[in-house]
Amino acid sequence: MTRHATAEIREHLRSAKTLWCPGCTNGIVTRAMIDAYLSLGLDPEKVTVVAGIGCAGRITAYLNYSTVHTAHGRALAVATGAKLADPELIVSVVMGDGDCAAIGGNHLIHAARRNIDMTALVFNNSIYGMTGGQAGPTTHEGDRSKTSPFGNPEPAFDICELAWAAGATYVARGIPYAYLKLVRLIAGGIAHKGFSLVEAVSDCPTYYGRMNTKLDAAGMLAAQKEAAVAVERYDPERDGPITGTYPVGLLHHVERARFTDIYDQVRARAGYKPDGDGAAESAP
Repeated sequence: MTRHATAEIREHLRSAKTLWCPGCTNGIVTRAMIDAYLSLGLDPEKVTVVAGIGCAGRITAYLNYSTVHTAHGRALAVATGAKLADPELIVSVVMGDGDCAAIGGNHLIHAARRNIDMTALVFNNSIYGMTGGQAGPTTHEGDRSKTSPFGNPEPAFDICELAWAAGATYVARGIPYAYLKLVRLIAGGIAHKGFSLVEAVSDCPTYYGRMNTKLDAAGMLAAQKEAAVAVERYDPERDGPITGTYPVGLLHHVERARFTDIYDQVRARAGYKPDGDGAAESAP
């Protein structure tokens, strides 16, 4: 996987200015996403990015593709409509961990169940950042936030395990510290024919870092190296939340029929056919 020059990356950005806080790794993940598109040689006219609400959702202000900044938790629903309307679109859905696993959790499990051919890229910073640092579904037990100043009493969702159990056919987790590996995982998800979920572990020095660690932004990024364990070496009995580690890499990959293909079969059985103008009509 080749890392493309900054000048080439900028051709796919609307602006070089950032709305994200200093030290936020969302910019690294965004670059990795563009790098993946370029590595796959995708037609920019066919790339569609749908984003929800939150820090990650601001990505639509940067990307020079067809983008939709939709309602909180509804990005996957909007993306499903776009994919069914034009199955040739290359659809990526960018969400934060709260957007994806909290208000949008129901859409996540059903998009995975249907195996819709799209890639969900989840920026997981373990906290609600844009709204002020509240605890979210991926805030780990014991972590502090604006709404859990004495420690979060709830266990955290594992988004990858949730997607896998719901039927996703490609599930991966990467870290910005291991940039080229993250690019490969995103590219693999886009190339996969089915529902892909790639979790990018993202640091939030402004809220999560300030309330839970003495590390600065660079230190938080470097700490990812110690916390991330290659899936081939990960031992659930030895590693995990107790040690503060998590598996990274390709966690799950199977092949099964895509929803768009099955939907076409249903329409054919119903006698659906397009007329000469491309509009739909049903056979008697």
